[in-house]
This record gives sequence, structure tokens and C-alpha cells, in this order.
Amino acid sequence: MNNIKSQFSIKDLENLTGIKAHTIRIWEKRYNLLEPKRTDTNIRYYDLANFQKLLNVSYLNNNGYKISKITTIDEDKIPQLVREIASKNDTDNHAVNALKLAMLNFDQALFYNTYESLLKEKSFRSIFYDVFIPMLTDMGMLWQTDTITPAHEHFITTLIRQKILVNTEKIQSKHVNNSKKTFVLYLPDNEIHELGLMFINYEIVSNGYHSIFLGPSVPLNSLTDIQNYYDDIIFVSYFTVKPEKENLSDYIDTFNKVILKKSSNTKFWVLGRMLSYLNLEDLPNNMKAFGSIKELVEEL
Repeated sequence: MNNIKSQFSIKDLENLTGIKAHTIRIWEKRYNLLEPKRTDTNIRYYDLANFQKLLNVSYLNNNGYKISKITTIDEDKIPQLVREIASKNDTDNHAVNALKLAMLNFDQALFYNTYESLLKEKSFRSIFYDVFIPMLTDMGMLWQTDTITPAHEHFITTLIRQKILVNTEKIQSKHVNNSKKTFVLYLPDNEIHELGLMFINYEIVSNGYHSIFLGPSVPLNSLTDIQNYYDDIIFVSYFTVKPEKENLSDYIDTFNKVILKKSSNTKFWVLGRMLSYLNLEDLPNNMKAFGSIKELVEEL
């Protein structure tokens, strides 16, 4: 238990649960909902039990239970009530909360149990869109606000990566490729955030196309070799943090000159938050930007 994040500020609780700090304070004073502790230097903090309780209270509140009613329920019965409601409806939000707990506690068993429970009712594709993407979106904000550490991020993304790989392999082992079109998926130099690209690869393979997944940090000159082997290529990339905004235009210009102009049958599909720094109307011919994974998949 030594590696578990066990102390939370009220700002941490706000970031993790979505409940405003002001509301938490009101619930705390009016209903004695939480019992904050104090450090040796008299700084208030909340322990893991407080955090878990607030997650459950938030869930019940979002499902129609008034806070005044929740505070009358025996504390040991609240988790059971949450599980009962989650088994009937709104399992996605409950699963996202469970994955947050798994991440904070470095709890592999909780991750696997949550995933297997979801798999009874959902396909892997639905789990990724309905649970993993909201979880990863929340995680980005939690990391930026120092609520979690890079170790937490690596832990949960590694587990999600495993699920993408297993499900991709299932399809590839049965797939007979008759497609003349080849997708080449890569991330630019020093870009390592590959989960989105890995899931796009899963979708491409699921749709019966030939896919070559090159992975993170691929230099442009490595891509030209592939054009010697295939005539109809769509390169796909995901710009999460790279190229940096001051280098974006140069990167696009170089890709156009070195890759796209080499063959009229070559296209470039790209998505990611770094695109917000580009004027998309000025993109070269045969290059297309997408606002989301779903938008790109609809183009397949």
C-alpha cells in the first residue's frame, strides 16, 4: 500500500469527482459527509476513504438521490447501493469511477474485474468509446493539475494498451487481406502517446484493410521506403504533443514535399490536439484533418 496516493486536497477531490469544492464544503458542514484530517503542519487533507465515499455519493446524487437522503443511509450500505444501481443503468460512469480508483491504487485486479463486467454487456469497441475515452480525457486533466503522477498514467495506459493489442490480434489472426489500400500508422519524432493510434489501427483492421503499424517516434525519412512497396497508401498520424506548434507548419510542408508529392495515390490523415494551432484550410492536397477517432473511422 506504500505507493498508493492516500492524501487528497479539496482541489484533488473536485478534479477527481467533478463536484465543486464549494459544494463539497457545504456537504461537509451541513451533513458531516466527510471527515478531513490535518497534517502535522495543520493543512487539511482527505484520505482515500473520503475520496471513495465522495465518488459513491456523487454517483447516487447523479442518479436522483438527494444529498439529504444519502446521508441517512448507513455508510457501509452505500457501496452496495451504488453497485445495484450500476448493474441496472449508467454502468459507464460507474466504470469510469472504478478505473480511476484502479489507477490511484495501482490495482490491476479492479481494472480487470471492471473490464470483464463491462464485457458482459458491451463490445470492446463500445467499451473503448464509452468508458476508456472518457477515462483518458479525465486522466489528462488530472495529470495536468498534479492530482495524479506520471506513474499513475503509465499504469492505466499500459493496461488499456494490452486490451487493444489482444483485440487487434484476434481480428488479425482471422483476417484475409484482399484490400489494395494500405494504411500506415505512425507517430512523429518524440511523440509517444499511442493509445489513440492503436485503437485506430484496431478499427482499420476490423474494416478489412491492410494496416502497417509503425508506432511512436518515427522519422519522416523512414516513411519513404514504404512507398516503394505499395501503390495506394494512406498515412495516419496522431499529433498529441508533437510536432510542437512552432514546428507544425514546417513538418506539414516537409511531409507534403517528401511523401505526398512523390505519389498522387498517397494521402495523409491526421488528428490530435496540436492541429488546433494550424489553419486547416491551408493543408496541402491529399491531407485531411479529423476532429475525433469516430470521425476518422466514419471515413473508412
